[in-house]
Amino acid sequence: MKKSVTLTALTVVEDSPIYQLGLRISSWSKLLRCVVYVLRFLRKLPRNKFVTASDLNTAEKAIIRALQAKYFGHDIASIRKLDLPSKNIRKLSPFIDEDGILRIQGRLSSSDLPFETQHPALLPKHDHIINIIVDYFHNTNLHTGPDLLMSIIRQRFWILSARNVIRKRVHMCKSCFRVSPSHPTPMMADLPSSRVMEAKAFCHTGVDYAGPFKITLVRKRGHHSQKAYICLFVCLTTKAIHIELASDLSTDSFLAAFKRFISRRGPVSFMYSDNGTNFVGAKAQLDEMYKLLVSNNFISAWNDELTKYRIIWKMIPPRAPHFGGLWESNIKSVKTHLNRVIGAQILTYEEMLTVLNQIECLMNSRPLCLLSADPNPEILTPAHFLMSTPLQYLPASELSANQMSLTNRKALLDGLVNSYWRKWRLEYLHTLQVRQKWCTSDNPVKVGTVVLIHQDDIPPLRWPLGVIQEVYPGADNIIRVALVKTKSGFLKRPAVRFSKIQTRTRISLRNSPSLRIRNGMTLIWHSVNTNLNYPASSEVK
Repeated sequence: MKKSVTLTALTVVEDSPIYQLGLRISSWSKLLRCVVYVLRFLRKLPRNKFVTASDLNTAEKAIIRALQAKYFGHDIASIRKLDLPSKNIRKLSPFIDEDGILRIQGRLSSSDLPFETQHPALLPKHDHIINIIVDYFHNTNLHTGPDLLMSIIRQRFWILSARNVIRKRVHMCKSCFRVSPSHPTPMMADLPSSRVMEAKAFCHTGVDYAGPFKITLVRKRGHHSQKAYICLFVCLTTKAIHIELASDLSTDSFLAAFKRFISRRGPVSFMYSDNGTNFVGAKAQLDEMYKLLVSNNFISAWNDELTKYRIIWKMIPPRAPHFGGLWESNIKSVKTHLNRVIGAQILTYEEMLTVLNQIECLMNSRPLCLLSADPNPEILTPAHFLMSTPLQYLPASELSANQMSLTNRKALLDGLVNSYWRKWRLEYLHTLQVRQKWCTSDNPVKVGTVVLIHQDDIPPLRWPLGVIQEVYPGADNIIRVALVKTKSGFLKRPAVRFSKIQTRTRISLRNSPSLRIRNGMTLIWHSVNTNLNYPASSEVK
C-alpha cells in the first residue's frame, strides 16, 4: 500500500503598506493625502505642486484595494477563477471592475445613476479605515443622523452590516454627544413615609413660590401696578393645598404668610422646600426670589420661626425639581386656572385674593382616586381631611328635635374622619403603587467618572465638565444625588443632571507630570503619578 503523507504549512500574508499606513491615521482626508505623497514617491502619480481631484481618486482606489485584499482576498481569488464567492457576500453578486476593485452587481444596472452608485465598492464591517470613512461622511454632512448617513455612504461604498456600524460611530461622535447628551435615569424611589402614613393634614408640608403677577392695591387713577407672589403650601399626605398671597418678596412678607398658614391650618411638624440655588440662572424675574431665599436675613429669620414652632425644615437637592414633584404639579395647576380666569387683566389685591381662594377651594375638591361604580359614590377629596365634608356643597341640614349631645357629636365626627382615612387607605393608597416611569436603573454614576453637568441657561456645547467626588445612595442603595468637582468649585446635583463622557478616549503619556485626556473638543488636565515605566512616545488606548 502506498502511504500518503500530509504536511501542514503556515503561510503568513503580510498586510499592504498602504493598509498599515491607514491604521496609524485617524482622518480619512489626511489618509488620502498621505497616500498621494506615497504614490508620488513610488512614481505612480506625477509630481505636482497641488493635490488634484484625480490624485485623490487614485489614492482612494489604492486604499480600497488594500482593504479588500485584507478581508476579501479569498473571494477575489475565487471570482477571478470564475468560482462562487463566500456565502455572506454571494447574494450581492460581487464582481471585479477594471481597476481591480470588488464591487456589488446589484439590481440597478438599468438605472441612470452613476457607475459608483449602481455598483458601490464592497467594504468589511469592522476596521479602523471603515470607522474613519464613516466619521468623514458624518462630519462633512453636518453630523446627520444614522439613516441619512447610511444612504449617503451607500452611494459610493457598500459596508457589510452598515446600519450597526454607522449607529455605533454616530453614538461615539463627541459633538453629537455634547449637543444632545443622554443622562442616567435611576429607578424611581419608594415613596417616603410622609406620603403613605396617616397624619394630620399639613403635618408634612411642602412650600413653593409662584409668580410674579401684576396687581394694584386699589383701583384708582394714578395707582401703578406692582408685583405679587403666590405662596403655596401643600400637604404631602392628603394633597390638600393652602394659598397665601404675598404683596412683595421680602422676609417679613413671607413670614407673615407663614404665620397666617399656621394660624388657620394648625401646627406643622416638617417643612419641605426647593433649594435656593434652583433659581440660579433662571429668568430675570426670579433673581429677586433667589436673593431672598439665600439672604442671611431670610435664613436666620426663617430658622428662628421654625425653631419657635418646633418645625424641621428639609430641602431637596439643587436643580432637582422632580424631587418636589408634588408641589410643582400643584403650582402648575394653580397657574393654569389663574391664567384662564384673569388672563392679562390686572386685579386689585382683594380681587386677586378672592380668585386665589376660589382656586384653593376648587383644588381641594378634586378627587384623590378614580370614581367607583357605586351609583351614589362618596368621592374622597382633600377637603374631607380639612373640613370633614366636601367644599362644593351647602352645609348639612339642621338636626332634628332630638339633638345629640356634644360628646355624641364629637364621636360622630371622629367616626367620619376615620372613615375617610379608611377610604384613603383602601381606594387612594394603592394608586401610588405603580411606577409610571423610571422603572429600571441604568448607567449609575460612580466616583471618578468624568461627566457633563446640565445647565438650563447655557447651550449644551458650553456645559461645564466635572468629576464625581462623592455619591449619596438612597435607602434602596440607588444613587440619585452626587457631589461633582468642577473648575469653579463643588456642586451637589441629582444624577439626571449628569451625562457621562464617552469612555473611548486616547490617553498619551509624555515627559511631563500630567495626564492628557483627548476628548473631542475638550482638553482636561489632571496631575497623576508619573512613576510608570513607559517610553516618552508611547500611547495607551
